[in-house]
Amino acid sequence: MNMQKYTQLAQGLPRTLRLGLATRGNSRLQPRDVFLALDVGVNYFNWCGYPDGLSDALAQLPANRREKIVIAAQFSARSAEEAETELDEILKVLNTEYIDIVTFYYVESNDEWQQIISPSGSMGYFQNAQRLGKVRLLGLTSHQRQLAAAWAQSGLLDLLMIRFNAAHRKAMQEVFPVTRRLGIPVVAFTCLRWTTLLKATPANEPNYTPAPALEWYRYVLSHSEIAVALMAPGDTKQLKENLRLLEDWRPLSEGEIAQFNRQGDLVRHFHSNFP
Repeated sequence: MNMQKYTQLAQGLPRTLRLGLATRGNSRLQPRDVFLALDVGVNYFNWCGYPDGLSDALAQLPANRREKIVIAAQFSARSAEEAETELDEILKVLNTEYIDIVTFYYVESNDEWQQIISPSGSMGYFQNAQRLGKVRLLGLTSHQRQLAAAWAQSGLLDLLMIRFNAAHRKAMQEVFPVTRRLGIPVVAFTCLRWTTLLKATPANEPNYTPAPALEWYRYVLSHSEIAVALMAPGDTKQLKENLRLLEDWRPLSEGEIAQFNRQGDLVRHFHSNFP
C-alpha cells in the first residue's frame, strides 16, 4: 500500500508536501525552525494571524523560494470592509504580494456563512482579490462538518480545512464523500486532538505506551482524502520529532489503523467535551 507524499492543490500552485506546518498563537517556534522544515521539504505553511516565528520566516523569503511554497492564512473578516483591512495588513506582515489560500476562519454557524456571502460580505471582496492576483484559493475552516460540506457545494469554496484525527473520524461520512465528488482538497487540523492522543486513558493497560506524534500524523495521512495534515509543534524538539516522518514515509496498515481507531475511541470517551 502506497501513501502519496505530494499533492497538487490547484493549478498554478506548487506541488505540495502533504505534511504541513501551522502555528497556533502560542508556539515557541523561531524562524530558524521554519527554515529547517522548509529545507527538508515542508512547503505548506498555515499562519494563524499573530506575529510569530512563522510570519517572521515567511517575511524573509526571497522571491525564488516564495514561489515554491503555499501560504495559507486564517481570516476572521466577515465583511468586505474588514477583509480589505485584514488582507492589506497580512500582505504587509508577510512581505508578499499574494496569499495562496485564504481561509474563512472558524465559521461555525449558518448565520456567519450568510454574513460572509451577503452583498457586503467578505466573499465578494476576496473573489475580486482573486481576480487581481492577491489571493489564489478561497477556503474555509470549521468544526461543523455537515455545514462545511453543505457550504462546499455552493461552488464558492476551493478548499476545506476540517478537524480530523483518530478520535474525530466522522468527516469520513459527512465530508469526504462531498469533497471527493467536487474535487475539493481537505486540509486536516487538530491531528493530535489537542495532544490527548499522546496520553494514556484510564482504560488503557498499565504498560500501554502511546504512539508518538509522528504516528498520529501518519494515521491522518494514511487517509487519501486528506490533502495536507497540519502539524503544530510547540518548539524545536517537537518539530524535529515530527519531521522524522519524512525519513519513513509509509502508511499504516489496516490493522494499525484499526488499533489507532480503538485508542481514538477511548480518548473520545474520556474527553467527550468536543463533538
